[in-house]
Amino acid sequence: MGEGVQGHERRGGQSVRDARQHHRAGPPAQRGSAKKKSPDGEETPETTAEVRHRQAIGRSRGGLSSKLHVLVDAQGYPTKILLTPGQASDLEGADAFLPDFAADALIADMAYDADARVREPLAKAGKRAVISSKPGRKNPIPLDETLYKARHLIENFFARLKQYRAIATRYDKTARNYLAAVHLVAALICLN
Repeated sequence: MGEGVQGHERRGGQSVRDARQHHRAGPPAQRGSAKKKSPDGEETPETTAEVRHRQAIGRSRGGLSSKLHVLVDAQGYPTKILLTPGQASDLEGADAFLPDFAADALIADMAYDADARVREPLAKAGKRAVISSKPGRKNPIPLDETLYKARHLIENFFARLKQYRAIATRYDKTARNYLAAVHLVAALICLN
């Protein structure tokens, strides 16, 4: 008889080895589900979707992803950074940034072309919205082309941010660690 497990023999005297890497049979003892406390103090398991949302990991056709929303000043240095799941709208970043927006004008791309969520709050605050209109808009809003050219500052910031591979591909699982790495790299960019 060969060196295989007894009772698992094939014809010809060859034996079949067990594919397990250890001697224990069965699934792992702990399933790894996270626990959260309910209002009455009992622990209830979180769903995978809840954990992903809390960690700012979103699911899309391309797989798991995250989205960084960044607000930069007139020199291209970041003033606010927000992390959301990948399927989140760009307007979630606008909702977070606009309440305490201090500049005189907001320069953004057409993803922020929303009257109720972006343009009207800026107009009420007396600030300019320099946002290119979406192609399907019935009444396109005129764009200040000279001021819109300054939008390259945010693009340049993202280009410098993506030079760091751990940021570009999100090595960190937790939102806290990834956002800390983004803040560290943003500080390095500001120092250079």
